[in-house]
Amino acid sequence: MSEEIEIDLDDLKRRMDGAMGALKTEFASLRTGRGSASMLEPIMVEAYGQMTPINQVGSVNVPEPRMVTINVWDKGLVGKVERAIRESGLGINPQLNGTIIMLPIPELNEERRRELTRVAAQYAEHARVAIRNVRRDGMDQIKKAKAAGMSEDEQKLWSEEIQDLTDSYIVHVDKALDGKQEEIMQV
Repeated sequence: MSEEIEIDLDDLKRRMDGAMGALKTEFASLRTGRGSASMLEPIMVEAYGQMTPINQVGSVNVPEPRMVTINVWDKGLVGKVERAIRESGLGINPQLNGTIIMLPIPELNEERRRELTRVAAQYAEHARVAIRNVRRDGMDQIKKAKAAGMSEDEQKLWSEEIQDLTDSYIVHVDKALDGKQEEIMQV
């Protein structure tokens, strides 16, 4: 008989974890009516001749739920940081106080909340698709192993294990989506 043929479950888990990490990052960028430092992560500022993330030109703080502050380290960059925030499409009007930029987070209206829940659902669906693609790759590994002499019982065992892994990650995606939608709809 042939030697044991192994399917790399650790690699599949790592890739599914990557899909979950991407989902969490996308969820963090959604504005929920509460301030968070992560909502500023995608914003880049032109500093010292190159595009720089906002958290590398100043310290970002959330002193209260509806306020984010940025303490810009270099006085000369305050205007550029303010402009980058205005042009980012966040819909937040920055207020200057010396080298501190205050970002009051306006409340979301009902229509905008519903729109954001739909966006969150799209992000979750992208994560589900990514997880299913990883499952498909795992099933392809099983097909190749079958050609290399894997028994029917082993194929069934590995298929069930990969499917169980996929199902557990899909449940994680659904829970994350439910939590995010609840957070968005909270007034």
